[in-house]
Amino acid sequence: MSALSVSTGSGQSSTAVAWNRHGELEVLTFDLGSERFAIEATLVREIVEPLPETRVPCAPALVDTVVNHRGRIVPVADLRAPFAMVAAPPTAESCLVVVELALDDETLLLGLRADRVHEVVTLAEASSEDAPSVGVRWHRAFVRRLVRSGDDVIVLPDLAAILAPALGGAGA
Repeated sequence: MSALSVSTGSGQSSTAVAWNRHGELEVLTFDLGSERFAIEATLVREIVEPLPETRVPCAPALVDTVVNHRGRIVPVADLRAPFAMVAAPPTAESCLVVVELALDDETLLLGLRADRVHEVVTLAEASSEDAPSVGVRWHRAFVRRLVRSGDDVIVLPDLAAILAPALGGAGA
């Protein structure tokens, strides 16, 4: 089985946050429900309006649909389930964030559902910390870091840990 390694352009896996030498990280911020998430800007290939989805029989619930994006079949992941959030229908601001992930020697395009995409921002390592062991409803393994930004807390999800069960345990 192939191990999941999310390339961040610095050779590090997704579990380690690739802060630059100034302790900063450029990320794309987006919302799922009332939660703010961020993924490395270097992973983002494109942000597109929702596309018609096709259900894949017997696929894991996390990635149970695919879309035809620019002639490629792209699996779609909804991070609501791993973060214990209630499913919600798309809104006028919903979109797919198409990211590129490295799986050993293979590159995977993946569409992440987002209720709203904000902007690319720079986060500071000094404003980040591990998820607490109590007080959050998420699996700590799914959270790489929590980052304070103004009055908000931004979640840096661990895509490798989240996707591992859908890939048959790869990366676990």
